[in-house]
Amino acid sequence: MKRTFKVACVVLLALVMVLPVFAGGGRQQDAGEHVLRIGVYEPLTGANAAGGALELRGIQLAHELFPTVDINGVTHRVELFIQDNRSDRVEAPLVVERLIDQDRVHLILGTWGSSMAIPGGAVGRERGIPMIALSATNPLVTLGNPWYFRVCFIDPFQGVVMANYAHSVVGARTAVIVQEITNDYSVGLARFFQDNFIRLTGNPNAILATVNYNTGDQDFTAQLTAIRAHNADVIFAPGNFTESALVIRQARDLGINTLFLGGDTWETDEFLNVGGDRVEGATFSTKFAVEFAETPEAQQFVREFNRRWPNEQIASVTALGYDGYLVALDAVRRAGSLDPTRIRDALVTTRVAGATATTTFDENGDAVKAAFIKEVRGGRFNFLTLVEP
Repeated sequence: MKRTFKVACVVLLALVMVLPVFAGGGRQQDAGEHVLRIGVYEPLTGANAAGGALELRGIQLAHELFPTVDINGVTHRVELFIQDNRSDRVEAPLVVERLIDQDRVHLILGTWGSSMAIPGGAVGRERGIPMIALSATNPLVTLGNPWYFRVCFIDPFQGVVMANYAHSVVGARTAVIVQEITNDYSVGLARFFQDNFIRLTGNPNAILATVNYNTGDQDFTAQLTAIRAHNADVIFAPGNFTESALVIRQARDLGINTLFLGGDTWETDEFLNVGGDRVEGATFSTKFAVEFAETPEAQQFVREFNRRWPNEQIASVTALGYDGYLVALDAVRRAGSLDPTRIRDALVTTRVAGATATTTFDENGDAVKAAFIKEVRGGRFNFLTLVEP
């Protein structure tokens, strides 16, 4: 009886030892198999989950269409290792560490949200792993970090775009700013709008007030009461899609009919769902418009997206997720290696046609791309105009 038990244990141990190991959604590399391991860290739960899911959708669509990459004539299967940073700036760097130490990735894509990207990128810099941000726009994401690149424009440009729109198109001469003080994206974009709006108006007092709120706040009565007293021409309110929609909705309920302007984070279904008809007319800058999907690469993206999700609008962050994946494969192919340093060196000279235009990087690793102005009209995001950099 004892001998039978011992044999059973030995057999069980042997089976356990040969089973493939799963980590972060990936599969252990088979012996002799050539695999490019790409890490993805996104907010898939928490306050920013909707944005992370849209970005991940673009990555996964590109992966479905391009599941392999040739390196020096050898075909490599591409495997995605997906980690949830839970919309948490403390969790983000820990997730990057797991992707590097446990999943042994060669490069990393993500994340939605500059507040998570900045600390996550610090780990990539320290560990020598190239990273590609997809929609994070705060300049600090890549500044001083030669291992982090991004496929989108940055907030200084976005701030200029919205200040110019407010001043030249709307005819505004005064503004109030509503900022999510715990959000690096919101604070940075608000500052760039403020500086450029003051420059355009020539009036150092053109910003009548700046009011703050925290991520996760639900009641904005105090802030909106202060705003109403100023009677500004426009309200600039960049922030997360949920809180921004609540701000606008409650403003309308208080009788504030001033035009709300914002940034690219508004382009999610959650912004429309939370705001309802109260966000009609809200106007913002963003990074993609199907009206300008004219290249073969952009048309392929739109065609494949519509085939899978025929009743949905294409979010700019989905297009950027798609492009980030293409840029990653291109860099690995040109590097001719899975060595992270060689991949990083190849990223410097990137020139890749994708869904959102051709991606090239400046000296800071930032893409130079146009901005698109959209407004909410009839419960949808409608294109208004294009602004070149």
